[in-house]
Amino acid sequence: MSEAGSNGRVGAGEAARVAGSMVEGLTGRRPESVSGLARDEDGGWRVAIDVVELSRVPPSTDLLATYEVVVDAGGELVDLTRIRRFVRGQADEE
Repeated sequence: MSEAGSNGRVGAGEAARVAGSMVEGLTGRRPESVSGLARDEDGGWRVAIDVVELSRVPPSTDLLATYEVVVDAGGELVDLTRIRRFVRGQADEE
């Protein structure tokens, strides 16, 4: 599925590409952005991908979702979970 580096592990950029491809393939929605990326304790990656779930007019009112994708060290999908939905124009409450 993915191209691992010389150490057999995928890098951050490849993990983000794999995650985006998985979200698009499984949800049918094109990724809009990567909003988070972190290496997990097993050497894989946790990638947060934002997609538009419902387009509205004006676009500032689009309904978006963030999916967390877990990719193992070899670049294979481990888990995909929608972790939040939000309106594009809304800021997160801290």
